[in-house]
Amino acid sequence: MEPQVAAREPAEMELQAGKTYFWCQCGLSKKQPLCDGSHKGTGMEPLAYKAEKDQKVWLCQCKQTSRAPFCDGAHKKLP
Repeated sequence: MEPQVAAREPAEMELQAGKTYFWCQCGLSKKQPLCDGSHKGTGMEPLAYKAEKDQKVWLCQCKQTSRAPFCDGAHKKLP
């Protein structure tokens, strides 16, 4: 399965140091950019990311980034 484009812009999030986040890789989650279990049966899994410090980040929602889970601007190249 190819990932679905959930949105054509990144999601701004405040991450907490030491907390693990599960970034949706399939694009099907209703809780974008995080996983809600919608990937079950797709053969895809969420990406676990542990925040090293409290920080504001931009997480990819187009699922085309080369820097998962972070936005790299790939949404700007979508048709």
